[in-house]
Amino acid sequence: MTHQPDYFFEADLMVRGVAPVAGVDEAGRGPLAGPVVVAACILDPDHIPIGLNDSKKLTAAKREALYEHILATSHAAIVSVSAQTIDAINIRAATLRGMADAVRGLAVQPAYVLIDGRDVPDGLPCPGLALVKGDARSVSIAAASILAKVTRDRLMVRAAEFWPGFGLERHMGYGTVEHLEAIKMLGACPIHRFSFAPLKG
Repeated sequence: MTHQPDYFFEADLMVRGVAPVAGVDEAGRGPLAGPVVVAACILDPDHIPIGLNDSKKLTAAKREALYEHILATSHAAIVSVSAQTIDAINIRAATLRGMADAVRGLAVQPAYVLIDGRDVPDGLPCPGLALVKGDARSVSIAAASILAKVTRDRLMVRAAEFWPGFGLERHMGYGTVEHLEAIKMLGACPIHRFSFAPLKG
C-alpha cells in the first residue's frame, strides 16, 4: 500500500495553536557532483496544491507543474550548498546547515518545522520534528522535496553547459556508469565532490 502524504502533522499542531508550520527537505545528498539543495515551505492551508507527493514518485512534468504552483501559493526559501562546502564539512553537516538557512530565509518565520530524515538541525528559529520518510507523510515536506528537486535538476542542466561531456543533464551528478567513465576520460571538474568515493584519495 502506497501512502500519500497528508496534512495531519500540520493540522495537529495548528489545533494546538502552533502555526505556521514549515516543511523542509533536500535533494542531492548522494551525487558525486553538484550542490545539495534544501527547501523550506509553508503551505497555505486553504490552497494546498493537489497531487503533492515525494518528488521521486512524480514525473518530471508533474514536478515542474507543482513547483510553479507551490511557489505561487506558499512561502518558500531554497538554499544551495556547494560541493566545496560539502567537502569541507561533510554532506550531513552541509545538509543540516542548508536546512537551518532555508528556514531562517523564509519571509514568514514558522512556529514549528517538520524535517525529512532523522536529524533536527541546530540553528532553527523554532522547535522541529524529524520524520523518517517525511516526504511521503507530510504534504509540507513533500512540497519542499519538489522545490529542492526541481531547483537542483535545473542547476545541474545549467552546469552541463559549463562542463560538457559528463552527462550532468542526464544523471544529475549521480555515480552512473556514464558519469564514472566520463570522470576517467576527462578528470574531475570544480563541482565534483572530492570527499566522495571514488574521487577521494
